Amino acid sequence: MKWSDIHSIAQELADAHPDVDPGTVRFIDLHNWVVALPGFDDDHQRGGEKVLEAIQQAWIDEVD
Repeated sequence: MKWSDIHSIAQELADAHPDVDPGTVRFIDLHNWVVALPGFDDDHQRGGEKVLEAIQQAWIDEVD
């Protein structure tokens, strides 16, 4: 999984953290959770603010 796999990441996060409101997650925590996902294999430094915002929004959409 790469940073560009926004929707796959959002689905994995929703499964891994079912009791978390994604709108309240700080970006540093979100970044750490993404890089810890099984199958995530990308440069950890590439997860900038815009990518994290997109992942967070996709996660919000996933749980709505």
